[in-house]
Amino acid sequence: MKIALVHDHLNQWGGAENVFLAMTEIFPQADLFTLMFDAESVHPGFKYARVTSSFIARLPLAHKLFEWYLPIMPQAVEHLDLSEYDVVISSDSSFAKGVITAPQAIHICYCHTPARFLWNYAQGYTDELRKPNVVKKLLPLFLTRLRMWDYQAAQRVDFFIANSQVVKHRIKKYYNRDSYVLHPAIEPQNFAPSHVTKDYFLAMGRFRPYKRFDIAIEAFNKLAMPLKIIGTGADEKRLRALAGPTIEFVGRVNDATRKKLLAECRAFLHPQEEDFGITVLEAMASGRPVIAYDGGGARETVIPQVTGVLFDKQDWETLATTIITFDETVFDQAKIRAHATTFSMEKFKATLDDYIHTLLVNHHNYENRD
Repeated sequence: MKIALVHDHLNQWGGAENVFLAMTEIFPQADLFTLMFDAESVHPGFKYARVTSSFIARLPLAHKLFEWYLPIMPQAVEHLDLSEYDVVISSDSSFAKGVITAPQAIHICYCHTPARFLWNYAQGYTDELRKPNVVKKLLPLFLTRLRMWDYQAAQRVDFFIANSQVVKHRIKKYYNRDSYVLHPAIEPQNFAPSHVTKDYFLAMGRFRPYKRFDIAIEAFNKLAMPLKIIGTGADEKRLRALAGPTIEFVGRVNDATRKKLLAECRAFLHPQEEDFGITVLEAMASGRPVIAYDGGGARETVIPQVTGVLFDKQDWETLATTIITFDETVFDQAKIRAHATTFSMEKFKATLDDYIHTLLVNHHNYENRD
């Protein structure tokens, strides 16, 4: 069988791209398709892969102003030529599921989430956009059309895989489609606990308003306690303006520094509602407890009082109260790490491979029934 793997855009690196890399390792013979490919911004494993980009990649300033081409991304993904492929596996959080496949092909979509900017975070997306007001006023017109396209594109998929229970619920709510849940994974062997615990809490991620680093900063300002934050992003200027003297912005760090900071923190902070939240698992693999907002994927990874604690209101007062009563010494590093190892990449790839193989066998038997 000829297999095609499709991802939204390969011009950044994060949890979704890590899942896509695992797919390429399961199906090394597959051809890769994406809206935009930038070899310098992704894992080295993609540098020599057979990657086909959409026509957007050839448009003026596309690599620098990719998001400005949002209105034509549906057309771009539909123009990817997959007519010769028997199996198409898409890795989707926006447009990849919208590819047009051959009539006899089977399309399996691993959905990281229905597009946040179209559905569950549509208003927030418009509010946080760093664009002129005239763009913000016109944007809802485009988003309405994109929502219609997105729903229709979801109906082309034969089978959905959701990355969490919360995403399974969104797929059902927004697309009226059922899905199988398979959590993303980490490489636990790449992280190690430390016998040293230093006096700081740690947060990490891209600086976007929905990540809610602002409530963490406000809480630690009021408590006058040390907080280190790894990351960069569009919201950095605002966050730095909020920060007091006990807040340290570490910036972008190499793997060795990131792992050391994870292993030696008192606890890892996760104040946002994520579709899943891979950094939570990385902290646990480092033996550290997690303080997480009780929403999204954290409900599927954090075991209260065993691997961390959950706080139920997304404001700085509730987070500060949680931190005041938090005692990292009651948590067992070995138990925390053992839980993280159940989300191993080896297990993920084996489960995904078996599930897709079963779908293909059942589909073949159905198509060839008497």
